[in-house]
Amino acid sequence: MTRRTLVWFRRDLRVAHHGALAAAAADGGDVVPVFVLDPAFAAASVRQSALRQVLAGLQRELAGNLVLATGDPVAEIPRLAAQAQASEVFVTRDHAPYGMRRDAAVAAALQSDGRHLVEVASNYAVAPGTITKADGNPYAVFTPFSRAWRAHGYDLPTTEVAPGSCTTAGIESTEPLAGWSAFVDVPVDERAAGERWEQVLPGLTGYRDLRNLPAVDGTTRLSAALRWGTVHPSTLLADLVPGDAGHDTLASELAWRDFYADALHRRPDSAWANLDRRMDAMPVDTDAGARERFARWSAGTTGYPFVDAGMRQLLATGWMHNRLRMVVASFLVKDLHLPWQWGARHFLRHLADGDLASNNHGWQWCAGTGTDAAPYFRVFNPIAQGLRFDPDGEYVRRWVPELSALEGAAAHDPGHRRPDDYPPPLVDHAEERAEALARYRRTMAGTR
Repeated sequence: MTRRTLVWFRRDLRVAHHGALAAAAADGGDVVPVFVLDPAFAAASVRQSALRQVLAGLQRELAGNLVLATGDPVAEIPRLAAQAQASEVFVTRDHAPYGMRRDAAVAAALQSDGRHLVEVASNYAVAPGTITKADGNPYAVFTPFSRAWRAHGYDLPTTEVAPGSCTTAGIESTEPLAGWSAFVDVPVDERAAGERWEQVLPGLTGYRDLRNLPAVDGTTRLSAALRWGTVHPSTLLADLVPGDAGHDTLASELAWRDFYADALHRRPDSAWANLDRRMDAMPVDTDAGARERFARWSAGTTGYPFVDAGMRQLLATGWMHNRLRMVVASFLVKDLHLPWQWGARHFLRHLADGDLASNNHGWQWCAGTGTDAAPYFRVFNPIAQGLRFDPDGEYVRRWVPELSALEGAAAHDPGHRRPDDYPPPLVDHAEERAEALARYRRTMAGTR
């Protein structure tokens, strides 16, 4: 009988540079690719749409040989392995808190049936937990981490596995792809991600400056592809030229992704709790008035055009420009005095690239509570940020049509020209900045 192995896809929904798939196919036996829709990851519609678009692409790349099932993987993976008569299940190693618990339970269930879970490679350029100081302790600051990360190096992309080595082994999918919505406004499946990378690579020399301008197409827009694993970061790094300012900047962004994954791996509690526990004493507002302010922020009706444009882009497309992510996060935490966790949950509900480590540690950076956090006294001025990074107001007019008649910089600060259908500012930025800093000073004084 032909030897069979299972490859259990999770956040690695591609064929190229897939260590687990390549390892499973290396001995020439049959490979049964499977994906289990885990109810623990029931997501908002945009994430469901992204996942289904990605799965449709993976099904195509595997020539239709992808088995889809729904249920608890602790039960489903042993069931599928038994049906396929596979002695081993290959996976890409998961370093997130839930994934590690789940995989330990799956490994135990397989072991009880005489089968084995084989963990190979990771979804990062450098696996979380790898980079340490000379004394073995983790880095708490990004810059020295990034130096060690670059010095460590990363695995070069593996070759693509021929779909002909894959089979369903006669196992019927219990979750059809038909009827799923598939609209996401960023490239997510493997083919689209590859085409996008080929498109942007020649222009990356200007990436360092263009990536901060939301009105232009100056970012890779591959964050969703990285989140779903339809492109491996090492595939991108292999094409970068060290010493080129734009290429080095993109490499640094990929290092930030690994840095945040490393922080979550080492401190699983930091998913939803302050990494800097001194900041637990920082007062935040959670009353009825706070919830009303949160609703205005969520809907993009704060009266601050740059903030509102970012929030509306998120709701309309499932993606937000990174400069805007920092601005709207600062506004929620330091102008509205709301818990960063409220904003992080909203982002995870609406972002096609919603990733627990990058999202929540990015929020902690803005809130001044996390690893390598921005100083709390760094408070983004939403009008000044708009004038600096969207000087002609093009981005604001695109997403806040109420202001479409205002030319140039007036879109960021309408003043007496503010249209009747656009709300006045929800708060006074100068006053709320002073209040945020006063709260911070009292907190720090009380924790000494």
